[in-house]
Amino acid sequence: MVTTFAPDEIGLVDKSPCANIRADLKICLLNSDCCKKNKMTPRECLRDGNIPEECIQLRRTFFECKRSLLDNRRRFRGHRGY
Repeated sequence: MVTTFAPDEIGLVDKSPCANIRADLKICLLNSDCCKKNKMTPRECLRDGNIPEECIQLRRTFFECKRSLLDNRRRFRGHRGY
């Protein structure tokens, strides 16, 4: 028996405004050499700064998205990120 999904059923369970960026950052960290070769957790890799440039950019985008949630001036402009 094969399970099939309609295109609108596939997605993240988390529907928060920054969920897509968080998921991309998590995947980027898990695929990095720090996690794969050194067997470190993503949190330890972030703390050590042993991450590729792509993950650094995603971390910055995630930070901007979370900061925009707290900024009252951004309520009318929308959340940052994608």
